[in-house]
Amino acid sequence: MAREKELDLVEISPTAKPPVCKIMDFGKYQYEISKRERGSRKHTGGQIKGIRLSPKISEHDFNFKVEAARKFLEQGNKVKVSVIFRGRLITHKEFGEQILTKVGETLQDIAKVESAPKMEGARNLVLILVKK
Repeated sequence: MAREKELDLVEISPTAKPPVCKIMDFGKYQYEISKRERGSRKHTGGQIKGIRLSPKISEHDFNFKVEAARKFLEQGNKVKVSVIFRGRLITHKEFGEQILTKVGETLQDIAKVESAPKMEGARNLVLILVKK
Protein backbone atom coordinates (compact mmCIF):
# COMPACT_ATOMS: atom_id res chain seq x y z
CA MET A 1 0.00 0.00 0.00
CA ALA A 2 2.87 2.39 0.87
CA ARG A 3 4.68 1.67 -2.42
CA GLU A 4 1.49 2.29 -4.39
CA LYS A 5 1.11 5.73 -2.80
CA GLU A 6 4.90 6.36 -3.07
CA LEU A 7 5.15 6.94 0.70
CA ASP A 8 7.08 5.32 3.55
CA LEU A 9 5.92 2.68 6.05
CA VAL A 10 7.07 3.99 9.46
CA GLU A 11 6.99 1.91 12.65
CA ILE A 12 5.49 4.17 15.32
CA SER A 13 5.38 1.88 18.36
CA PRO A 14 7.44 -1.33 18.02
CA THR A 15 6.75 -2.55 21.58
CA ALA A 16 2.94 -2.53 21.23
CA LYS A 17 1.02 -5.73 20.57
CA PRO A 18 0.62 -5.71 17.55
CA PRO A 19 3.29 -3.16 16.49
CA VAL A 20 1.84 0.12 15.22
CA CYS A 21 2.89 1.33 11.74
CA LYS A 22 1.85 4.35 9.74
CA ILE A 23 2.02 5.24 6.06
CA MET A 24 3.52 8.73 5.68
CA ASP A 25 6.15 10.86 3.95
CA PHE A 26 9.01 10.36 6.41
CA GLY A 27 11.14 13.27 5.12
CA LYS A 28 8.25 15.69 5.59
CA TYR A 29 7.61 14.26 9.07
CA GLN A 30 11.25 14.83 10.12
CA TYR A 31 11.15 18.39 8.74
CA GLU A 32 8.01 19.22 10.74
CA ILE A 33 9.57 17.86 13.95
CA SER A 34 12.74 19.94 13.47
CA LYS A 35 10.65 23.01 12.67
CA ARG A 36 8.64 22.53 15.89
CA GLU A 37 11.83 22.19 17.95
CA ARG A 38 13.30 25.36 16.45
CA GLY A 39 10.10 27.25 17.22
CA SER A 40 10.00 26.01 20.81
CA ARG A 41 13.64 27.05 21.39
CA LYS A 42 12.86 30.61 20.37
CA HIS A 43 10.07 31.03 22.93
CA THR A 44 11.57 29.39 26.00
CA GLY A 45 13.32 32.44 27.44
CA GLY A 46 10.59 34.97 26.83
CA GLN A 47 11.32 38.60 26.22
CA ILE A 48 13.52 40.89 28.24
CA LYS A 49 11.48 43.70 29.77
CA GLY A 50 13.21 46.77 31.14
CA ILE A 51 12.66 48.75 34.32
CA ARG A 52 14.56 52.05 34.71
CA LEU A 53 15.25 53.50 38.15
CA SER A 54 17.13 56.45 39.57
CA PRO A 55 19.54 56.25 42.53
CA LYS A 56 17.39 58.80 44.40
CA ILE A 57 14.01 57.14 43.76
CA SER A 58 11.17 57.71 46.23
CA GLU A 59 9.57 54.81 48.10
CA HIS A 60 6.25 54.99 46.24
CA ASP A 61 7.91 55.09 42.82
CA PHE A 62 10.15 52.19 43.84
CA ASN A 63 7.15 50.07 44.88
CA PHE A 64 5.33 50.94 41.64
CA LYS A 65 8.29 49.84 39.52
CA VAL A 66 8.77 46.64 41.54
CA GLU A 67 5.12 45.69 40.99
CA ALA A 68 5.56 46.24 37.24
CA ALA A 69 8.60 43.95 37.35
CA ARG A 70 6.56 41.36 39.26
CA LYS A 71 3.90 41.39 36.51
CA PHE A 72 6.58 40.92 33.84
CA LEU A 73 8.06 37.98 35.74
CA GLU A 74 4.65 36.34 36.20
CA GLN A 75 4.15 36.54 32.43
CA GLY A 76 7.38 34.54 32.00
CA ASN A 77 9.64 37.37 30.87
CA LYS A 78 13.11 38.27 32.07
CA VAL A 79 13.44 41.68 33.72
CA LYS A 80 16.40 43.98 33.23
CA VAL A 81 16.49 46.51 36.07
CA SER A 82 18.65 49.53 35.22
CA VAL A 83 19.75 52.32 37.51
CA ILE A 84 20.53 55.39 35.41
CA PHE A 85 23.10 57.79 36.85
CA ARG A 86 22.79 61.44 35.82
CA GLY A 87 25.30 64.17 36.44
CA ARG A 88 27.38 63.85 39.58
CA LEU A 89 25.42 60.87 40.90
CA ILE A 90 27.86 58.62 39.04
CA THR A 91 30.34 59.24 41.85
CA HIS A 92 27.97 57.44 44.25
CA LYS A 93 27.53 54.01 42.65
CA GLU A 94 26.75 52.54 46.07
CA PHE A 95 23.29 54.20 45.94
CA GLY A 96 22.52 52.29 42.74
CA GLU A 97 23.81 49.04 44.19
CA GLN A 98 21.60 49.52 47.25
CA ILE A 99 18.56 50.06 45.02
CA LEU A 100 19.30 46.90 42.99
CA THR A 101 19.85 44.73 46.08
CA LYS A 102 16.57 46.06 47.47
CA VAL A 103 14.82 45.08 44.21
CA GLY A 104 16.36 41.60 44.39
CA GLU A 105 15.28 41.15 48.01
CA THR A 106 11.75 42.41 47.32
CA LEU A 107 11.26 40.02 44.39
CA GLN A 108 13.10 37.01 45.84
CA ASP A 109 9.81 35.13 46.35
CA ILE A 110 9.16 35.00 42.61
CA ALA A 111 12.53 35.71 40.97
CA LYS A 112 16.18 34.84 41.14
CA VAL A 113 19.13 36.94 40.05
CA GLU A 114 20.52 35.77 36.71
CA SER A 115 23.39 38.25 36.61
CA ALA A 116 24.71 40.31 39.49
CA PRO A 117 24.69 44.13 39.30
CA LYS A 118 27.27 45.34 36.81
CA MET A 119 28.03 48.52 34.93
CA GLU A 120 26.75 48.63 31.36
CA GLY A 121 28.21 51.56 29.54
CA ALA A 122 29.32 54.61 31.47
CA ARG A 123 26.11 55.52 33.31
CA ASN A 124 23.97 52.37 33.73
CA LEU A 125 24.08 49.80 36.51
CA VAL A 126 22.16 46.67 35.44
CA LEU A 127 20.62 43.64 37.21
CA ILE A 128 18.83 40.82 35.35
CA LEU A 129 16.08 38.79 37.05
CA VAL A 130 14.38 35.58 35.90
CA LYS A 131 11.39 33.71 37.27
CA LYS A 132 12.16 30.86 39.70
